[in-house]
Amino acid sequence: SMIQVGKWLGYILLGINAVLAALLGFSAYSPNWDPHTSPVASCAGLFFPVLLILNLFFLLFWLLVYRRYALLPILILIVCWNSIQTYCPINGFSGDVPEEAIKVLSYNTRAFGEKQPHTKNKPNEVLEYLRNCDADIICLQEYIYGGKLKKKDIDYALRDYPYRHYHSLGKGLNGLGCYSRYPILSTKPIPYKSNRNGSIAYYIKVKEDTLVVINNHLESNRIFKADVETYQDMVDAPNSQNLSSGMRKLLKKLAEATVRRSTQVDKVRETIQSLKGKKLIACGDFNDTPISYTHRAMCEDLQDAFVEAGNGLGISYNRNRLYFRIDHILASKDLKIFDCKVDDSIKASDHNPIWCFVSLK
Repeated sequence: SMIQVGKWLGYILLGINAVLAALLGFSAYSPNWDPHTSPVASCAGLFFPVLLILNLFFLLFWLLVYRRYALLPILILIVCWNSIQTYCPINGFSGDVPEEAIKVLSYNTRAFGEKQPHTKNKPNEVLEYLRNCDADIICLQEYIYGGKLKKKDIDYALRDYPYRHYHSLGKGLNGLGCYSRYPILSTKPIPYKSNRNGSIAYYIKVKEDTLVVINNHLESNRIFKADVETYQDMVDAPNSQNLSSGMRKLLKKLAEATVRRSTQVDKVRETIQSLKGKKLIACGDFNDTPISYTHRAMCEDLQDAFVEAGNGLGISYNRNRLYFRIDHILASKDLKIFDCKVDDSIKASDHNPIWCFVSLK
């Protein structure tokens, strides 16, 4: 009879919901896996938003159809609550920014928008943005110049920042930059193996305090044109063959990068732990989402500025139909964070800048 069919359909849907709930739980707790021992499992955090949406859909469905079953998605949402807040914080208005707070900005510039020249009539979009951003300390990743964009053009555009540092990575392809209104007392690169990524600590004198700022560009996922095409095929024509071969290929790449990144993160974390008790900010392009080993390990002794004082998803990577928050600002717990934003007003790079106000008092 119809009632029997309805009952069986209910059980089947409940079974599907149970599988999705288990996968969401696995994804939420995947940052606890060490990428060296289980590289693919540690990538599960990438699927967190999709699994969350599917479980929310089931919650709505059960509330409308059969309320008793809504308990399952409600339970899994409670179990994953910390991860949900980390992924999509809601803080509302974080209060007036105190007078003495400093503005810190981090930006992967994609070679200053692919080395756009900087002339009086046609200023470089990234440099114009930075010139007008009113930050006190700017940390840049993918600081690559050349062609018609010279280093002296960059320094001249940012001449309001009397203290600056450029750190070359690898074979001159890539660099990390810092522009500061406060004196940079010294700098210390963090040694780890990478061809084109790196981290460096700046010791900056802010009034009577010394603030350590660690600028990071952690191992890239190296998603090339062919990988993007594979991904777009999966999105546009999701047949079983496309999905399984595409998934395998992408997961293999992501897992390899995750392993390399975790080694780098452990080195950065050693530096952070050796500076315990100092006022410290670690920022940059982590190439990893808030639900990842990278983020969890970096946040062991630090707070995430966006989680503390940001709102929403804060998407910082915005190309190729991939939308993630992979740029972060973290701060030691003795610093107070105000008003953290991922700024999508500039489209010159494949990343959006992230900034926040920090009070050292």
